[in-house]
Amino acid sequence: MSQLLSIVVPVYNEARTVAEVIERLLAIDLPAPREILVVNDGSTDGTREVLDRIPARSELRVIHAERNGGKGSAIRIGFGKAAGTIVAIQDADLELDPAQIAQLVAPILSGQTRVVYGSRFLAGRPDAPWLSILANQVLTGATNVLFGGHLTDMETCYKVMTTEVARSLNLECNRFDIEPEISAKLLRDGHSILELPVRFEPRSRAQGKKIGWRDGVQAIKVLVKYRFSR
Repeated sequence: MSQLLSIVVPVYNEARTVAEVIERLLAIDLPAPREILVVNDGSTDGTREVLDRIPARSELRVIHAERNGGKGSAIRIGFGKAAGTIVAIQDADLELDPAQIAQLVAPILSGQTRVVYGSRFLAGRPDAPWLSILANQVLTGATNVLFGGHLTDMETCYKVMTTEVARSLNLECNRFDIEPEISAKLLRDGHSILELPVRFEPRSRAQGKKIGWRDGVQAIKVLVKYRFSR
């Protein structure tokens, strides 16, 4: 069976960077054909207008949600419309260079595994605020304790897996809690997650970072929920 990589790009108020992300996704070398699914999650900053100005390409599909539903909602929309055999998530803020997707897809294409995470911590301490690193370590540690995992970066954007696995998770969360939900369900269902190092350039809240401490509290609730219920 021929392979197709569906790259889902959830976008909310990223007018400044979304066009460059799409340009890079179209240009990078990948070991399989691609489709790019950009899900505009009810942006209000001109993102829609930026997307509407991008020339049509057969590999590019832009989906405009009627209202803001959250990152999880956008990812679920993208997963539902993906035509590929493999799905990957790419944030639209350029913290992560899209060129790294190629190395993450390779182990799935070779049959080595069905799930790959790009870990921001395997290559050493990233240049991120210590509080952000601590929060990630706490959430990743909680995931490992509750589900018997060995992850180093549960919150990574780079979650790549076969479409069959992605759809088997029956995802429900609508906001940033989609990250712990994906990890919890993968580990709970017995999937082996291969982590590979990736580079990232963190941005501050002043630059548009949207996740906050309330999302960390919600992440813990989600982890506990999926540990003790099905």
